[in-house]
Amino acid sequence: MMSTKYIDAYINKYKSGEIIFNKERQLLIEYLEMHVLYRDDLHFDEEQIERCIKFIEKFYFKLQPFQKFLISFVFLFDNDDELFYEQFFWLVARGAGKNGLISALSNYFLSELHGIKNYHGTVVANTEKQAKTSFEEMYSQIRQHKLHDNDTEGGSGFFNLTKLRITSNITNSKFEFATSNAGSKDGGREGFVIYDEIHRYEDREIVDVFSSGLGKVKHPREFYIGTDGFVREGFLDRLKERCMAILKGENPDDRIFPFICKIDEEDEIGKPEMWSKANPMFEEPMSDYGQRLYRKVLNQYNDLQSEPSGRENFMTKRMNFPEVDLSKVVASYEDVYATNREVPLLKNKTAIGGVDFASIKDFAAVGLLFKQGDEVIWISHSFARKQYLDHANLKPPIKEWEKRGLLTIVDEPSIDPVHIINWFVEMRKKYAIQMIVADNFRMDLLRPLFENAGFDIESLRNPRAIHSLLAPRIETLFANRRVIFGDNPLMRWFTNNVAVKVKPDGNKEFIKKDEHRRKTDGFHAFLHALYRLDEIEEVNLDAAFDLLERLDF
Repeated sequence: MMSTKYIDAYINKYKSGEIIFNKERQLLIEYLEMHVLYRDDLHFDEEQIERCIKFIEKFYFKLQPFQKFLISFVFLFDNDDELFYEQFFWLVARGAGKNGLISALSNYFLSELHGIKNYHGTVVANTEKQAKTSFEEMYSQIRQHKLHDNDTEGGSGFFNLTKLRITSNITNSKFEFATSNAGSKDGGREGFVIYDEIHRYEDREIVDVFSSGLGKVKHPREFYIGTDGFVREGFLDRLKERCMAILKGENPDDRIFPFICKIDEEDEIGKPEMWSKANPMFEEPMSDYGQRLYRKVLNQYNDLQSEPSGRENFMTKRMNFPEVDLSKVVASYEDVYATNREVPLLKNKTAIGGVDFASIKDFAAVGLLFKQGDEVIWISHSFARKQYLDHANLKPPIKEWEKRGLLTIVDEPSIDPVHIINWFVEMRKKYAIQMIVADNFRMDLLRPLFENAGFDIESLRNPRAIHSLLAPRIETLFANRRVIFGDNPLMRWFTNNVAVKVKPDGNKEFIKKDEHRRKTDGFHAFLHALYRLDEIEEVNLDAAFDLLERLDF
């Protein structure tokens, strides 16, 4: 089986029980042994690997076994001397040294030891401060070891330094930093791109911009690095889904190398011996840096006893395990994502409609609620004003969702209620709509239009009053995974944006986590329809139509 001594050493430490792996890394080893390492049409460039490791350890720091393991796969080639992996995903807990490793690796790529001329690199992050992290570390190390162009004593590489660019005087390879403002960027001629702080990326627009510049120089590489964050349904979640499909064997031919480190279970936060699952710097034997970091993280954990409000951040950043207080949200991320199931055949089924039209200036949501046994199915659509979106700076990929047909963007002073009526008219051609439930706030606009179109409409005079009535049902449906939205990231976003407020009388109310940037319209339309769930008549209309055809009038 093809391998390197660094890969063998790291895998053997795991298999012998010297170190422990989280489930994702266990799956990674299985995937590598089954789909990659057995191949005779691939090879590791061990000369490049050795040069890279020696370069980093001489000019940066002593590498840990997991870092040597990662470096090995950066230099995996096929028989045509093309990279097997052109993309790398390193998702590790804060402090695991991802920026240090990427800085050192980037410096090597520029040097004549790597040996590719004009192998330019760019590090991209959401903020200039973060984007400059790797750049400034490389800048500092080059100056410290006098490898810049004023060094007359020689060295393994000479570089020209400015505050904006690092250039190899031998290969002419340049290293720069950029912020993730895709509107002001054009794809260049990069040899490699580093996407830092990927948990902050709203969509893949900036990735597409920089990816377009790759391929003009041989051996193009992209690195996605970061720690998990608090934004759901963004670029990071989709990247995790893609990588899990590889690790589970569902898409083993996808060429991205997924190194994901996190605790497996919530209660492992209280078991320091398990923390190396999230942060491989804690794998024994720990380096001096690892020991200092471990003491720091342990102190932060102990602080949670007196400051429990810091738990969510500790779980997300130190354990790489996003967690929310389930008493303050509708459902866990996992339970909300479990709504992503195939929508069953519903033609001619009966449904209750739901509408949320509270603000005609930003969003409006519509949907149909179906019941099938213990499960509820929600088919929905949204309308959003272009002018609102232009100024709101919302995080999720709205334009991408529009292309998927999940919402319609209208260029109007306010959302015309006719859009809502027309949607239900179209849906009536396929489904039997018993009634439509909406809050009373816009009924002066909607009621005449619905009635003229032949719909029964029920208005909720005090929609907040039904929240406490529905809270137990909502919790049960999501916890038991009986809600089906289909593959609808817009509805998942709406649902994840809802906070649960417990009032002084003990009643619960569903509110927005953020008044301006966390829209919840789709969830409230779902809530309105759910109020009349028990009135859905599960009638087999196909059978009724067949009977009518047989009758002789």
